[in-house]
Amino acid sequence: MKEPLYINSNGILYRKQNTLKFQNKDVDTAIPIHAINEVNCYGKVSLRSGAISLLQKEKVIVNFFNTYGFYEGSLYPKIDLNSGVTVVKQALHYADNDKRCFIAKEMVNGMKHNMIKTLKYYKKKGKDLDYYINKLENEPLLDGNINRVLSSEGRLWQYYYPSFDLINKNFPIEQREFRPPKNEMNALISFGNSLLYTTTLSEIYHTYLHPSISFLHEPRERRFSLACDLADIFKPLIVSRTIFKLVNTNMINKKHFRKDVGVYLNEKGREKFIQEYNNKLKTTIKHPNLNKKVSYRYLIRLEGYKLIKHILGDKTYESFKTWW
Repeated sequence: MKEPLYINSNGILYRKQNTLKFQNKDVDTAIPIHAINEVNCYGKVSLRSGAISLLQKEKVIVNFFNTYGFYEGSLYPKIDLNSGVTVVKQALHYADNDKRCFIAKEMVNGMKHNMIKTLKYYKKKGKDLDYYINKLENEPLLDGNINRVLSSEGRLWQYYYPSFDLINKNFPIEQREFRPPKNEMNALISFGNSLLYTTTLSEIYHTYLHPSISFLHEPRERRFSLACDLADIFKPLIVSRTIFKLVNTNMINKKHFRKDVGVYLNEKGREKFIQEYNNKLKTTIKHPNLNKKVSYRYLIRLEGYKLIKHILGDKTYESFKTWW
């Protein structure tokens, strides 16, 4: 099974014959190109033309993050799965207010469901979360235009994030701030969201969908906004639960952060987060419709497949809602 590669140090990616190598100071490390599905660069990494050519040939996305661990951009391979019909239909669904709002509202509905399920999971562990669960359950989802749908999404996050202070005692969130993160919990959330964004982008690449045509978030230049759409559905299940495990088991503590213009994970902290995040992505569950086990990562790709079926008129879209 292919896995993502994370590079935390400075260096050079280059090609030697048909092998990808990473040079860090005087050490050269061979990278099994056929064993990776994406490269995530957290250090200052230079790519030589031979490496770029090999990565493009093998359809490997390269994501770049700044010194604080926030996503900056991607080297995106030539799209291999082409379907003009799908892209045209995708654009038409974006351009039609009713069709766009239906998809966007259903995405928010899935996000809401997964928020509630996550809080109920921690309630079973003895956390007093009834207030926030009730707030989320009773919050109506507006429709009619995209601004109303987005306002519903915003209110759900306003009820969800404060509950973090009852689930963990080490790092209070106070309020959600990410430009820059003002405390450790905000740093963890922002870093986790960046990871999930790039994972989602990689999974979209393996579908016929165009990553820049979105429904919930507004398409913008220099951003693959469909990845933002799909990532929102899975944030409570993947990012939140990863954070709570890391913090509540003391795998990440005060020593794993540094302060600059804000608060950020240091290199050791990023390594610990990435390891646990990947463990979560590889975790498998029995899918009730497919009647087989699938990983969390593959669930994201399945979300793309469901969108395709919807915009082509084959099956009405229903966002992923966890059942456990």
